[in-house]
Amino acid sequence: MHSDAITPKQMGTTGRLYGLGVGPGDPELITVKALRYLQAAQVVTYYAAPNRPSNALTTVLPYLRSEQIRLPLIYPVTGPKPEPPYDYEGEMRAFYDRSAARLAEYLKAGQDVAVLCEGDPFFYGSFMYLHDRLAGHYPTLVIPGICSILAGAAAAGTPLVYRDQQFQVISATLPEEILFERLQGVEAAAIIKLGSHFAKVKRVLDRLKLTARARYVERASMAEERIGRLDEVRPEEVPYFSLILIPGERWNGGVSPDPIGGCPPETKAPQTLPAASGREPAPRGRLTVLGLGPGMPELMAPAVRQELEQAQDIIGYGPYLELAGPFHPEQRVLGSDNREELARARLALELAVAGRQVAVVSSGDAGVFGMAAAVFEVLEGVTDPAWQQVEILVLPGVSAAQAVAARAGAPLGHDFCVLSLSANLKPWSVIARRLEYAALADLAIALYNPRSKARPHQFAEALEILRAHRAPETPVVIGRDVGRQDESLQVTTLAALDPEVIDMRTLVIIGSSHTRLIARPNTTPWVYTPRWYKA
Repeated sequence: MHSDAITPKQMGTTGRLYGLGVGPGDPELITVKALRYLQAAQVVTYYAAPNRPSNALTTVLPYLRSEQIRLPLIYPVTGPKPEPPYDYEGEMRAFYDRSAARLAEYLKAGQDVAVLCEGDPFFYGSFMYLHDRLAGHYPTLVIPGICSILAGAAAAGTPLVYRDQQFQVISATLPEEILFERLQGVEAAAIIKLGSHFAKVKRVLDRLKLTARARYVERASMAEERIGRLDEVRPEEVPYFSLILIPGERWNGGVSPDPIGGCPPETKAPQTLPAASGREPAPRGRLTVLGLGPGMPELMAPAVRQELEQAQDIIGYGPYLELAGPFHPEQRVLGSDNREELARARLALELAVAGRQVAVVSSGDAGVFGMAAAVFEVLEGVTDPAWQQVEILVLPGVSAAQAVAARAGAPLGHDFCVLSLSANLKPWSVIARRLEYAALADLAIALYNPRSKARPHQFAEALEILRAHRAPETPVVIGRDVGRQDESLQVTTLAALDPEVIDMRTLVIIGSSHTRLIARPNTTPWVYTPRWYKA
């Protein structure tokens, strides 16, 4: 065992907390030690802005195991601080309290938690706030990482300091006059957290006549890295992940005028922004959102199967991944809980931005209460132009409504609507109103997510709404796991329908006033809705 290793026995039988510095963005700049602890942890957590990719997660994606739990911590506020009376400090304290409490649940359960930190965990990193709350209660290890300042100096090809020069690190978020005061007489410095503060910082540097020495570095070590002079920068385009370096004055003691027979040793002009830093551009990623159909392999579209064969990473809810397999040994299969649609979509887009070929799977049709909408919901909230370069393809599948209708006959043969009774993403009052309107319109109705353990009463309420506008003898089709090994099909009437036989694995089709039954010997009748409608 390594001398720095810690075990739960040191502080009880809890899990261990790792603060991992994953470096400035290049996956090859993660230390061997950080990688070792990353791959050993059961839970990987990371900070992220709402509907934005996590740079720390993107950096380590090539190294993660499919079974590791991914836990995003979404900042409540990003960008400029809201003006009072908004309690920014209080909101952030509450956020870090909640985040620490979530991590503590895993640690108490004996699971090791790795917190991903861009650059170094203790160098302007948000990990410090988790460390303050958790380190006294759980065994904790912090692994340092390469910070963006050092990566920026390497990218710009400039030493930061010579001999006894003093080096300062200054946050661009400070007021302009304080920046001016701290930069007076500076020997060497790095100004971080630029973003929307670039114009203010440039004004200060112009006043101090430091602009000529300064180098602008954007996204150091990442595929989108840019380096240049300050007068080449458009302030409105400066991202948070950028900094300004003011290198120390060069010391030429003992150096001959022409030490290697080349150019004289005078300061080189900085690169212009359009010039790349020598890194190959990131390959263009591809994201396919796939409808697997109801479960029968023969009902999966050939185009869907082809995309699954070609994907490097396959993402989805665990049981749906079982429908999508088998997979090749070199493919990464990344499963998660069914309630983490946006997290799955964000992970898929992050992988695709990194140049991976990614497939996201849904049962049935991905565009019907599936992952396609989740992917576009995340994409809409992202302003990074790199995300717009990702090729996205949505391939349809046989939906649950189609599969159940086909088993029963043709209950959706005329106008119909599809409703989800889940109140997770919309209020029950909206669901109830839509049910009533659909019933008044005399549409056949396919009901998804009809009844769960968390809301056992709502399906009965839905039946009361429907029974107020439909005849008791209205045909009802109940399909459970249709297209899978344990499928069942039942035909009943609206009056006889028992809510207790309904669960989340069933799909219910309520007929219109024109829906009919055709009796069959020793089996369920055919159910169909004529194509015509009598006024």
